[in-house]
Amino acid sequence: MLKGSFTLLATPFKDDGSLDEEGLRKLAKFQLDAGVHGISPLGVTGENPSLTDSEVARVIEILKDEIGNKTLLIPDTCANSVAKVIERVKLYGKLGCDYISVYTPFLVMPTQQGMIEFFKRAADASEIPLILHDDLKRVGVVLSAESIAELAEHPNIIGIKEGVKNIDHLLKIILLTKDKNFSVFTGKDTTLYPLLCIGGMGNFAVAGNVVPKVMKSIVDLYFSGKKEEAEKLHFDYMYLFEALRWETNPMGVKEAMNQMGLPAGPVRIPLTRLSKKNREALEKILKEKGLFGKYKA
Repeated sequence: MLKGSFTLLATPFKDDGSLDEEGLRKLAKFQLDAGVHGISPLGVTGENPSLTDSEVARVIEILKDEIGNKTLLIPDTCANSVAKVIERVKLYGKLGCDYISVYTPFLVMPTQQGMIEFFKRAADASEIPLILHDDLKRVGVVLSAESIAELAEHPNIIGIKEGVKNIDHLLKIILLTKDKNFSVFTGKDTTLYPLLCIGGMGNFAVAGNVVPKVMKSIVDLYFSGKKEEAEKLHFDYMYLFEALRWETNPMGVKEAMNQMGLPAGPVRIPLTRLSKKNREALEKILKEKGLFGKYKA
């Protein structure tokens, strides 16, 4: 079963808003140096909806060129039509990705059966395994645990990145899929350690952009039997985990990366820079952790 902490990579832009290809290569190296379990670009944190199709392809090409087979590459589709999702999964397979995260359709407010059919069609079309991506606040609907269990029967669907933090929901997913080759991940850093304790396999981490070694260590410590150390590390960074999602993701994490000296650049409209009050509060947290300006030349 797949397990680990996979960095939800932010997409770096230049001051004029164009894709920062050199910055993207630097971020890939930063992740490799940390020994991450994998990189997951082109999700919400990667501002996928604001990227053109050619930019989406270019991001994958650059990352694959930089990381090779040194770590896993798990991009997100972030599309709400079957045709676009199939187009994306075929592209990602062709470009050599290892897994694909498929986002629940947004805007259309589908039924449970509609979502099941959506994911099954994507899985049927893909040459590589899929991971479901569910997030109620982003799409307005949530896959039920029963629907997830049904999808877990598909041979090409191997897990879920769950954006719902409700512990009952997470427990029921794990209960209904525990006898299957199916991994349950959280998409929220604040629930990483609790999820591991109830049978989860790790997370897709916004915080991996700034503290990739920390996120990897929490998972590695837990699975090596050092649960108290994993718990302590999680709580040591809890306030940072919260801060990186202030206002709207990825506004917080990009601000943190810029303050640390990592190439992130601005967010694209309709996102805006983090408010002055929160920028100052985030700076304080980063200084407490020894991260402020750590990577500035």
